[in-house]
Amino acid sequence: MSMFSKDLGIDLGTMFTRLADPGQVLLEEPTIVAIDVDEQRMVAYGREARDMIGRVPDSLEIARPLKNGVIADYEVTQTLLGQLLRRVSGSFRFVRPRVMISVPYGVTSVERRAVYEAVMEAGSSSAFLIQQTLAAALGIDLPIGSPSGNMVISLGGGCTEAAVLAMYGIVSADTLRAGGLDLDDAIVTYIRRKYGVVIGQVTAEQLKIKIGAAVPQDNEMSMEVQGQDQVTGLPRPVTISTGEIVEALQDPLKQIVEVCRKVLEKTPPELVSDIIDRGVAICGGGALLRGVDKLLTKSLGVPAYLVDNPLTCAVEGAAKSLGMYTVLKRSLPQV
Repeated sequence: MSMFSKDLGIDLGTMFTRLADPGQVLLEEPTIVAIDVDEQRMVAYGREARDMIGRVPDSLEIARPLKNGVIADYEVTQTLLGQLLRRVSGSFRFVRPRVMISVPYGVTSVERRAVYEAVMEAGSSSAFLIQQTLAAALGIDLPIGSPSGNMVISLGGGCTEAAVLAMYGIVSADTLRAGGLDLDDAIVTYIRRKYGVVIGQVTAEQLKIKIGAAVPQDNEMSMEVQGQDQVTGLPRPVTISTGEIVEALQDPLKQIVEVCRKVLEKTPPELVSDIIDRGVAICGGGALLRGVDKLLTKSLGVPAYLVDNPLTCAVEGAAKSLGMYTVLKRSLPQV
């Protein structure tokens, strides 16, 4: 690495954006912005903007510039990336970072170009793209340089990806443009239908994190939340149990299982045999949902396990991949 450059990995996610150098994770911020409606400029981002959800006047708009893992608002994404890069690199007067940024498998050429141009406009000296699952495999230290099969399932906020990797490349993969946010929406819908009470997405996420599960649990928990009665419009508390969250999440979880099944069906038998021996690595924020490893193990017939660094493996792998560019080059998405 030149003394005048800095290598950075970026995991640009629907829920969180993380930045890392080859040694450590430098920054993690929610991918959320607050925009002044009249002036159309960003006034806050990250945790500051997330704390404003559902609590701002009409003059401010809280937005997610990414949807289903891809850029939905180019200018806002570029501004956000610029702010984050400045925070980790300081002034670009002397140091303009070389960046590897993760994208979902199967994104279109237009979507790839948008990510590339956004990170270049934000202040990078050069930029490269890497598939999310390939970056995650590198961050988990899976032996993907060998001719044996390794499978990674990334359960993100905006999309779910499954891939089988060998020889530093993706053999078979698929992406479902649904993820953790769809689980939150399923909880909102369930509570509205069952209790006639409307809750917000933030409350649904808290329910999912604190008492949620993918399969029935021996240790049943409950949590009281405040919602708005659909009929009277007045506040009304409801108590939700773990079993109810499990029931609410069944449909979106079935979609996730189905995309993983499709990838295994497209995988050569020799590699499937390796995966049965080694198991399936689960990462991403959705991997923290209790029992999701048991659900996938039972549904796929292959042992599934939660990795040690599920939230940061993709950004760590992206940062590491810059030093391996020559061996990875043939597998990386072209802009």
